[in-house]
Parts: sequence; structure tokens; C-alpha cells
Amino acid sequence: MQNKPSHPQALFLMIIAATLWSMAGVLTRHLDAARDFEVTFWRSVFAALYVGAALLWQHKSQAVPRLISVGRYGLISGAMWAIMFSCFMIALTMTTVANTLIVMSVSPLLTALFARIFLHQQIPARTWLAIVVASGGMVWMFIDGFAQLDARGLVGMIVAMGVPLAASVNVISMKKGGHAVDLIPAVLIGGVLSALAMLPMALPFQASVHDLLILALLGFFQLGFPCMLMVRAARSLSAPELSLLALLEVLLGPIWVWLGAGEVPANATLMGGAVVLTALIFNELAAIRMRNKL
Repeated sequence: MQNKPSHPQALFLMIIAATLWSMAGVLTRHLDAARDFEVTFWRSVFAALYVGAALLWQHKSQAVPRLISVGRYGLISGAMWAIMFSCFMIALTMTTVANTLIVMSVSPLLTALFARIFLHQQIPARTWLAIVVASGGMVWMFIDGFAQLDARGLVGMIVAMGVPLAASVNVISMKKGGHAVDLIPAVLIGGVLSALAMLPMALPFQASVHDLLILALLGFFQLGFPCMLMVRAARSLSAPELSLLALLEVLLGPIWVWLGAGEVPANATLMGGAVVLTALIFNELAAIRMRNKL
């Protein structure tokens, strides 16, 4: 096991992870032919390759034993990564981005509830407040794009609910098992499971060489690497902190698409994003102040 990072180090790692996750939108805007399930398939494949290579480089002959020894929590975490990798894309084929992201905004609330139930963790009032405010900001960001639901859209939102549910279970798994065993191999497991699940729906492949280069970039640096950072950060951050900081992905995504693809965000997106960012900063500054008093 690697040494546990300090709280400031873990905070930095989680910010970097969410920032890298947020690059998905702007990068996928530059794809030629790959779409939907094929994007998820190749992204999962390249993420698994990246994590596997990182494990071999870092642990050499011990890489396979580390993979085998992930235990119950590692298998649960791997399955949750796979669900998150897959459900988001399936939801987007059935409902709008706005509907999907609004559903995903419940993740911090679910994580706090799960932490209270399964980790017996006392959640400070400031964190509950930050969760409520951030969730409100998320709704504000995307309410203009919130679509009238037909039957297919409703199913899409139910599928999208798999993302925050899996994310919350994953955080709890990392908190319960991450101190005893290295759970970074679980990201590799998640990538493999997601790729296998997406393969039948991804065929026939249409990605060009140009697309594969972008998808490799997505798999390596937008998925595999930041997920590894989150596993490391989970050793020092509380479950609600992890989930709240992950909202930075959705907050930053529209900004990168604005800068890199010329899609100007609506005023509500900017205002709601400011509310989310204020809630995150408030929660972390209050946490630092409390630690300094101890």
C-alpha cells in the first residue's frame, strides 16, 4: 500500500481528477464517426490498458497478485466503475444531457446517506448545507434544457440513476476497503467489464484512426488516470467530500466546450455553476478551519 496522502494533497488529487473527467465533452466534439456505445467501448478499453500498464510499471511482477487480491470490496468497486462508465452513455441515447446531469446531481446526497448508514459517519451540518446548495445549483444550471418526458425519456432517466447510485456505492466501497488493499486495480476491472458490456452494441465499429487517437486520449487521461487519482484521494477525504468534489466535472464541462468548441453556455448554466462552486469552496474552507482548531 502507498502512503496515505495528506488532506490538502488528497483535495488537490480530487480536483485534478474532476478537471480531467470534465474534458470528455470537448474532446468528443472532435470525433469524426465514432458515436454512443462505440465511444464508451473504446474509452473503457483504453482506460483498462492505461491502468494495466501503470500497474505493471509500478509493481512489475506483483501487478497480477495485486489484481487478484482486490477482494470483495475491489470486485464491488470494479462493478460500480463499469456501471458508471456504461450507464451514462446509455442514458444519453434515451434522454437529454440536461435530464441525465440533473439525475446525476443527487450523488452527493446519496453518498452522505450511505456514509451515515454503512460507515456510521457523522455528517457535519455544513456538508448537508453544501449538498443541498450544490444540488440546487446543478438544477439551475440545466433546468432550461430539462425536457418533457416521454416513455423513452423516463427510462433514460431511470438508467441515468445508475450513475449516482453506483458512484455512491463505489465511494463507500473505497472507504471500507481502500485502507486494507489497493483498489486501483478495481478501475482496470471496471474498464474491462464496461468494454465487454458495450461491445455487442458498439458493433460494427466506425471509428477512424483520428477517432481512435482521441478515444485513446479519453481512455488514458480523461478516464483511467483520474479514476486512479480518485482512489488515492479516497484514502484521506470523507465520502461526502469525494462526491461533492466530483461535481466539479459537471461544473467545468460546459466551460471547456465553450473554450474548445465554441458552444456558449446559457446564463443559467453560469449562474448555477457559480452556486455549485460556492458550495464546494464553503464546505472545504469550513473543513480546513475545523481541522486547524483541533
